Amino acid sequence: MATLRLGDTAPNFTAETTFGTIDFYEYLGNSWAVLFSHPADFTPVCTTELGATAKLHDEFQKRNVKVLALSVDTLEHHHQWIPDINETQNTTVNFPIIADPDRGISTLYDFIHPNASTTATVRSVLIIAPDKTIKLIITYPASTGRNFNEIIRVIDSLQLTAKYQVATPVNWSHGEDVIITPQVNDDEIPEKFPKGHKRIKSYLRTTPQPNI
Repeated sequence: MATLRLGDTAPNFTAETTFGTIDFYEYLGNSWAVLFSHPADFTPVCTTELGATAKLHDEFQKRNVKVLALSVDTLEHHHQWIPDINETQNTTVNFPIIADPDRGISTLYDFIHPNASTTATVRSVLIIAPDKTIKLIITYPASTGRNFNEIIRVIDSLQLTAKYQVATPVNWSHGEDVIITPQVNDDEIPEKFPKGHKRIKSYLRTTPQPNI
């Protein structure tokens, strides 16, 4: 399969997980999704990543996001590893971990990069919208743990910009001013953005975040 790109439809699949057998689309329903791969169970960086993800459960939930992790390890290995995550990260894993020992899903989603490893998945993250389109793809090397606070930040931006004609500036975080997109004419701004705006340049106009 060709490499997935932004805007592509995320392929559906059926998988064995630590939450039982799931149909990906049915499991997501009308939720957003974070699907992320990790190189292997019983590895140090992955242990910290899955622990951090579990601790963010409430943050994902209030954003209507379901999280799923995946590696090419077996379901038995996943279940054996989870107590280590819970113990060392002082949490409880509360999301499905997908078993993909035949690498079918990993291949479907291009999670295996031969230049890094011919057998293990890299640290890829996909954010998928309720319409099943892919909105973000990030791939990290195996040696670098991900920043899941950044993933939350991107979800906030994606959900905001899906509803309003705005973009989020560099280092933006929830509650800060946003940029009015060029598609909005100046004379439309008062109606669309009644909180007011600042005109910095003709192409750079900011407004308070409209959904708070």
